[in-house]
Amino acid sequence: MSLLALENDLVKTKFHRAPFQLKHTLADHPLFKLPRLIELAQSMPRDRIEYNSGKVAVDQRPEDIPQIDLPAGEVIRTIEECNAWMVIKGVETDSEYRDLLHGFLGEVSAAAGDDVAPFSDLQAFLFVSSAGSTTPFHIDAEENILVQIRGDKFVHIFDNGDRSLIGEEAMEISPSKHRNQTYDKSFEDRAEVFSLKAGDAVHIPYMWPHWVRTGKDYTISIAMTWKTPQVLRLNKIRLMNGTMRRFNLPQKPPGEVPFVDGAKVFAHDAARAVIDPLRKSESARRLLRGLIYGRKANYYYGKGKEQEGA
Repeated sequence: MSLLALENDLVKTKFHRAPFQLKHTLADHPLFKLPRLIELAQSMPRDRIEYNSGKVAVDQRPEDIPQIDLPAGEVIRTIEECNAWMVIKGVETDSEYRDLLHGFLGEVSAAAGDDVAPFSDLQAFLFVSSAGSTTPFHIDAEENILVQIRGDKFVHIFDNGDRSLIGEEAMEISPSKHRNQTYDKSFEDRAEVFSLKAGDAVHIPYMWPHWVRTGKDYTISIAMTWKTPQVLRLNKIRLMNGTMRRFNLPQKPPGEVPFVDGAKVFAHDAARAVIDPLRKSESARRLLRGLIYGRKANYYYGKGKEQEGA
């Protein structure tokens, strides 16, 4: 049974270039029932789960986001009344979700055709949000299909070529930077709004600014994400630029000095070869983030309880 319905002409025209809506068959899948999501949350390291109040503004300042003092499983269990927004990151580490992710994106890749850059670094992010929640204005450093499983969600998407919305410095990557971006109400004239119900999905290309609001009931969504070789290279350069900026060494944007970009990619890969073996445990990841990027690099923990049952 196919997991999604794609119009091949639309995919070939807009894939990786512009947002477009599509249909899927995952709305009744058992992996997205609340008991299974609670089990998933309880199995994940705490730094793979981020949650806070969903009652925030589109232009919410990261330091002013209201927190929720509940364990992750309890947030999901009480999602109808706790006014929360949650994302579980890296759910592909669970074999059942990984199989679903690979099957879904395999169909996307087949529909896109041979002329599309190959997919790699497949990841999935699962969202559980109370009614009337907002995900503030932000960008994501991967290609993405947001799949609506339950409830209504309204996705406001903006052209990533418009640097009056988000400049290159804001696109730099750093664990100490919150995803939220500066937003002005005047931006809204440039938004394309996608209304998603269970069974709908929308493709959000790399670094296209967007914000999201939910309807009158709690929602469940999953972002199926991947990176092309170009995106992987851009992210390496933007991570090095973000890291250098932390040490007061601002850099040129990608593409302006190609040989310097190449040096940054080399330095990135060399550093990761040393650091990655040290990042296998949550405590090691937390320590390394703090040492390199400072205390703000661990904002994922918020102010809530950090362990299930704490």
